[in-house]
Amino acid sequence: MTVPLPTDTTRWRCTLCGNLTRFDVTRSSKVVEYVHLDLAGEPKVEERDVVDETIESVRCRWCNAVDQVELVDRPGAGS
Repeated sequence: MTVPLPTDTTRWRCTLCGNLTRFDVTRSSKVVEYVHLDLAGEPKVEERDVVDETIESVRCRWCNAVDQVELVDRPGAGS
């Protein structure tokens, strides 16, 4: 089950305990990175472009519920 990402007008809420602020998110990403290696060979990512990203699961940190997250409106989002 994939979980939708929050937007500028929505946020996550645990349907079991009401948590709005603490979640463990498992995601898969496909990215293109520009990696610069210094003369010693140490890599540093200077640019990162996310090609595709999927949230696989969201676990509530308060009650440990898995995939019990819904999108709700943010306060003042309708203003």
